[in-house]
Amino acid sequence: MLEKLLTGPKRYYLWLLFLLCVIGLCALAYCVQVMTGLGVTGMNRDVSWGLYISQFTYFVGVAASAVMLVLPAYFHHYVKFKRMIIFGEFMAVAAVCMCALFIVVDLGQPHRMANVMLHPTPNSVMFYDMIVLIGYLCLNIIIGWVTLEAERLEVAPPKWVKPLVYLSIIWAFSIHTVTAFLYAGIPGRHYWLTAIMAARFLSSAFCSGPAILLLLLFIVRRLTGFDPGRDAIKTLATIIVYAMCINVFFYLLEIFTSFYSNIPGHMEPIIFLFQGHGGHLAWVSYFMWAAVIMAIASLAILIPPQTRTGKYLPHALVMLVLASWIDKGLGLLIGGFTPNMYETFTPYMPTGIEITVALGVYAIGALVLSLLWKIALGIKRDVNNFCD
Repeated sequence: MLEKLLTGPKRYYLWLLFLLCVIGLCALAYCVQVMTGLGVTGMNRDVSWGLYISQFTYFVGVAASAVMLVLPAYFHHYVKFKRMIIFGEFMAVAAVCMCALFIVVDLGQPHRMANVMLHPTPNSVMFYDMIVLIGYLCLNIIIGWVTLEAERLEVAPPKWVKPLVYLSIIWAFSIHTVTAFLYAGIPGRHYWLTAIMAARFLSSAFCSGPAILLLLLFIVRRLTGFDPGRDAIKTLATIIVYAMCINVFFYLLEIFTSFYSNIPGHMEPIIFLFQGHGGHLAWVSYFMWAAVIMAIASLAILIPPQTRTGKYLPHALVMLVLASWIDKGLGLLIGGFTPNMYETFTPYMPTGIEITVALGVYAIGALVLSLLWKIALGIKRDVNNFCD
């Protein structure tokens, strides 16, 4: 099936060339970080996690969201998803690759990654996070490749694949649950110290991940003619709106608990995120208010059935993705580290080097996704004869 990578229109090769150029330029920024140290980033003693870990957190959720296609297709025999399930599995592969790279760039010296394996610490949540991510990556590669090969040959997948599929469903919930434990297990960070952190992570993942998948499939449909199916889009949009409603509800629970209990440690991070400190709005406050507006606007479009599947669906999905990215990304990190252990406020803002390195990781993820989807589209074109 790898031969599918060698054929394609001119824009396909231009896209790959563009990604390789971006990766090369961003690699120079990473070399500066390796030679100079993490001091070139905005992180410091009080804010030890920043843009890299926030993106790691977000893309673990994107990887886990593939279960929103696998579960209905295999547990409830919803055949409408079978046409695009391979794209969700390959998107999960690209997302996990990005997660691993964000961890590597956050460590400063890349060889430190080997310490997790050479000196395992079973009492560390990070150790289990590494295990579940590697396992989930292997499961999606094996399942996706074998089922795509079976589709190419127009035969049923081998029987041993189905147990792996059921295992991947459980595994998808585990990868984001363990990631949530990385945050909820730190007692000194009031913003993260909540029993529903894992539930918040999963609800956010199950709306933002499928939203990204749908947006990408809309682009693919325009470029190649591949249509995932109207019924499949409608069903996935319904799943997205329910997950987003639950996600917003969980956040409102956090706000109620924090302010009704009147515990300063729980209120101060939220106040800082939305009102700043000392009468001055922090830069993240503008992002948080933008996230609130976009979340409300996206729900206003997605909740009514008549607009959920209309021409405004892509706009709603873009706003939903941006809102969840802000809340679960830098909002989550900055809220957790503000105020610090000494009840003081240490500002954090990503530097140009940080942003450039992160863009490089995005480009690598886009390259992996493009290659995998090119193979999948080539097989489906041969089998179903849709236009390219």
